[in-house]
Amino acid sequence: VVEYSKMFSILSLLDDLLGRSSPRPSPSSRSSISSSRTNASFNSIAYAGSTTTTMSVSVMPQHSTGVADIAVVGLAVMGQNLILNMDDHGFTVCAYNRTTSKVDEFLANEAKGTKIIGAHSVEEMCKKLKRPRRVLILVKAGAPVQNMIDSIVPFLEAGDIIIDSGNSEYTDSNRRTVELAAKGILFVGTGISGGEEGARYGPSIMPGGNPAAWPHIKDIFQAVAAKTDGQPCCEWVGEAGSGHFVKMVHNGIEYGDMQLIAEAYHLLKSAVGMDHDQMADVMDEWNKGELDSFLIEITANILRYKDTDGKPIVPKIRDAAGQKGTGKWTCFASLEYGIPVTLIGEAVFARCLSALKDERVRASKELPRPAVDVKNLIKDQKEFVKSVQQALYASKIASYAQGFMLLAEASKLFGWKLNFGAIALMWRGGCIIRSRFLGDIKKAFDSNPDLSNLLLDKFFKDAIAKAQQAWRTTVSIAVLIGIPVPAFSSALSFYDGYTTETLPANLIQAQRDYFGAHTYELVAAPGKFHHTNWTGKGGRVTSNAYQA
Repeated sequence: VVEYSKMFSILSLLDDLLGRSSPRPSPSSRSSISSSRTNASFNSIAYAGSTTTTMSVSVMPQHSTGVADIAVVGLAVMGQNLILNMDDHGFTVCAYNRTTSKVDEFLANEAKGTKIIGAHSVEEMCKKLKRPRRVLILVKAGAPVQNMIDSIVPFLEAGDIIIDSGNSEYTDSNRRTVELAAKGILFVGTGISGGEEGARYGPSIMPGGNPAAWPHIKDIFQAVAAKTDGQPCCEWVGEAGSGHFVKMVHNGIEYGDMQLIAEAYHLLKSAVGMDHDQMADVMDEWNKGELDSFLIEITANILRYKDTDGKPIVPKIRDAAGQKGTGKWTCFASLEYGIPVTLIGEAVFARCLSALKDERVRASKELPRPAVDVKNLIKDQKEFVKSVQQALYASKIASYAQGFMLLAEASKLFGWKLNFGAIALMWRGGCIIRSRFLGDIKKAFDSNPDLSNLLLDKFFKDAIAKAQQAWRTTVSIAVLIGIPVPAFSSALSFYDGYTTETLPANLIQAQRDYFGAHTYELVAAPGKFHHTNWTGKGGRVTSNAYQA
């Protein structure tokens, strides 16, 4: 009691020094006081064991003032729409932005007439939050996220939650989960997909990080997420950076889907000779079947869209595609973990090649192109359009197979125990790659959770068998005409390599052993490494430090 009285005196003195007024309990109640602020001080003592930390935490806001269920930091369009979505579902949200004038503008316009409240400082924001405090950050990945986290932490207590919902690298989320746990803060790295519309009316949400946080954010996240067959497109992914890793692979697959559709568009336009309205009609038809998806749907709308002069707008758009980096991150991860995610890699490189616009214009005039009569290669245009559709479907299967191979490898390396069926469901609605196709993937993993590759599932084996000849025909004709189809062709090459029992990698191993003594295994004795003195001049030493 004596020690408690001393602490209370210190807290009261700090209140006076800081010019804050707070209710003073009577002396008789001090031994049993349950003031949130005082509890926070003692928690900090137990956690940090330092008087300095106690002093810093003692200026924490009192819990009785908390009215908001969650705070959202970042009032760009995604942040605003997510806040409005949460408000629609009955949650009280505190909006904050580093440029505080945006808070006032948002409250006076988009948020007018809602329960949404604002804050003009990080401290004020934290004061307005119920415990455990939940702060969702939607700012640019990298330094801005870290700077915001660093500014928030001093105003939080053990058990409070920080959620990074931007496109952060999973390695950053791995690190932040550990670093913040050491301070008693629960970190969640969350992937959100669906764009502006998804954020407003129901995105796909992929949370991962400290599992202790999930019970405190589950109701909010699953309420605002998209729904498919009544189920929310949001489930706990796993620990550490798993949520952002899954979002990264999602974005990589998105790159692949967009490139495949672009190649199909190129073939319909340049090989078949369709105009934009005709191509839009084809996309509409495709969207009624196995290719039913958000990206096919919007492609039809885009192709049909006319500029102010009544002409299609797509041909007027400069053919140089941009990228923000998540596709490249998927490629980096695939290389680091040794998974052949070839189609996504080609999709990224296709954007890089498109950016060389001036060089391509010059090369198109100076370098030879195929001299063929397209009519001799495509005898029946309707049948060729069907072939392109089948090639797109088969390539899409190969791309998703590669993406889930990468997820499986990361799950094994990091011990995340990813639920691939649940991931397919999270992607089934709300996100950019949402499609009927993902329902088939979910069924495959639901029937066999240990499925090593989607290509080995009966449904997809039958689909590939049906599409294979059209796939090969489409790629062959594209090559002969000179239409680049890097995604179609890389997917086919992956399939052929995956289904080939003996690849020429034996020759590569012999070459490596010849010039670098890297050794090789024998078919008859796998696991045992050999070296051949190919020239008679080599020694006994091998480069066994290298992976053979």
